[in-house]
Amino acid sequence: MSFFFLVYPLVGLCSGFLAGLLGIGGGLVVVPALLLIFPYQGLPAAGIVHTAVATSLATVIITSLIAAYAHHRHGAVEWLVVGRMAPGLLGGALAGAMLTMGISGEALRGVFGAFALLVAVQMGFGLQATPRGRLPAAPGLAAAGAFIGMVSAMVGVGGGTLSVPFLRWGNVLMQRAIATSSACGFPIALGASLGFTLVETLGGPTAAAPPAGIYWPAALWIGAASIAAAPLGVRLTHRISTSLLTRVFAVILALIGIRLLWSWVQSWH
Repeated sequence: MSFFFLVYPLVGLCSGFLAGLLGIGGGLVVVPALLLIFPYQGLPAAGIVHTAVATSLATVIITSLIAAYAHHRHGAVEWLVVGRMAPGLLGGALAGAMLTMGISGEALRGVFGAFALLVAVQMGFGLQATPRGRLPAAPGLAAAGAFIGMVSAMVGVGGGTLSVPFLRWGNVLMQRAIATSSACGFPIALGASLGFTLVETLGGPTAAAPPAGIYWPAALWIGAASIAAAPLGVRLTHRISTSLLTRVFAVILALIGIRLLWSWVQSWH
């Protein structure tokens, strides 16, 4: 068995645990990990970033279902909110995936680096949206879902980094916001995976990027491992304070973001 197929489960365990614990989506772990692993597997260099993003979102299909079910057993998922956001999440992710394939790999690396750095600042300093009293009506939830889905598909995450602050802004309790965000990850991952598959199969806006889609061996190994870890993260969410772990992860994420941004800047020369 290839060494890489021993590494993928470790990535899955880490991403699944953090997805369940913090509701951030495993993509913030999976994308950087795959950007490190793929070059050593001989994948075409020009398509590595797109393949990492697409593969990350495919793993979220599995992780989000497991995490959402575990949160549901705690009665913490706001299913009405999920249902109203789902059409926007699905459509936005589909569009975002197709748009992403028209962006060069280095530019996409810079986008992810900036996104990771912003998330790290938000998590590290505990910046939270000020609750406004209640969430918007169905059309507003669908519109918010479309934005969250599009951005999430472009950076390869399950949406928790955007949906949790949005739900907190709507005065949803933190544990319920994390739980609901986990369920929202499924339509995002489904729409994005469909978008990447359509572009790869039918052709599309790939002028800036070579054809690159989901690398299924990595997606399946990572997704399978996340099944074991996500429920553990969920259980801890409802039992412990996650402030210390959140700050540690924020520091790691900031280093990843800075490294990717530096790589992007170097590509100009």
